[in-house]
Amino acid sequence: MSNKVFDGEFFKNLENISLKARMTINNGAAGGRRSKAKGSSVEFSDFREYTPGDDFRRIDWNAYGRFEKLFLKLFMEEREAYINIFLDCSKSMIAGDGSKAMMAQRLSAVFTYMALNNLDRVCINTMTSKGITPSSSFMGKGTFQQALSFIENANFNGSTNLWDSIKKKQLKSRAVSIVISDFFTEGSIEGLIKYLAFNKQQIVFIQVLTKDEISPEIDGQVRLVDSETKEEINITITPKMMKAYEVKLKALTNGMKEQLKRYGGSFVQVSSEEELQKVIFEKLSKEGII
Repeated sequence: MSNKVFDGEFFKNLENISLKARMTINNGAAGGRRSKAKGSSVEFSDFREYTPGDDFRRIDWNAYGRFEKLFLKLFMEEREAYINIFLDCSKSMIAGDGSKAMMAQRLSAVFTYMALNNLDRVCINTMTSKGITPSSSFMGKGTFQQALSFIENANFNGSTNLWDSIKKKQLKSRAVSIVISDFFTEGSIEGLIKYLAFNKQQIVFIQVLTKDEISPEIDGQVRLVDSETKEEINITITPKMMKAYEVKLKALTNGMKEQLKRYGGSFVQVSSEEELQKVIFEKLSKEGII
C-alpha cells in the first residue's frame, strides 16, 4: 500500500464516513448502524467488551470500576451490518502495470476501514481460478491491520468466474456484498446479480479499468495477448473495430447498471489512474454508497 495514500490525514478524513446500508437491519449483534428495531438510540440495550480502536467515549467507567475491564455501552437501535468484500484476483487485474489490482486492493482497504470504524463486521473474499478464499471475520478497528495484511497478500493469477466463485460463499441475509473487479469474467453477470438479490444483499459493483481499456488509443497491425490464457492473435485495428469495442464495453457497463438498478444495487466505474480520494469522495459519494 502506498504511504502517500494511506497516511494519517487520509484516515482522519475517513473517520466521518460510514458505509450506507439502505436496507433495514434488524438482526445481528449490537453495533454502530441504525436500524428500525424496537427502541430508540438512547435506550440502553447491552454491554460488550472494549476492542482497541473503539470509540472511548462509549466506555462505561462505572463498569470498569466494578470489573476492572473496559466495556462499551450499546443501545437498542444500533445493529452491526455484515459486509462481504469480493476481490477479483484474476490475472487480468495485473495486466499492464498492475494498477487495476492496486486500485482494487486500496478500495477493499477503504471499505474495510469504514466498515470497521462503524462497528460493522467484515469478511474479505479473494477470487481466482481456484475458487474463493475468505478471510476471517473482522470487527473493531483493532483488526484493521490484520485485514490489510490479508488484502496485501492477495495472489493475482489465472482466470475468475465471479458467479461460480461467489455461489460457493454462504451469505448472511440482509447483508452488503461489494464486488470489485474489471468484470471481464466467464459466467453470467446477470445470474450473479440475481443470486445476490435472492440472498437479500445490498449489492455494490465497482468496475476497475485502466485508461487504455476505457479509451484505447491503438491502430494498425498489433498482436493481442490474453493476460489470463496467454492466447495470441494478430489483428489490424481499424476505426470500425475501435467503435465496435466502444459499443461492446458500453453495453457491458450499461447492462450491469440496469440490472443492479432493478434490484436496488449500485454501480461505479473507476479508472485505475484516478486519485483514490476522488473516487471515494466524489464517485462513491455521488452514487450514495458512502
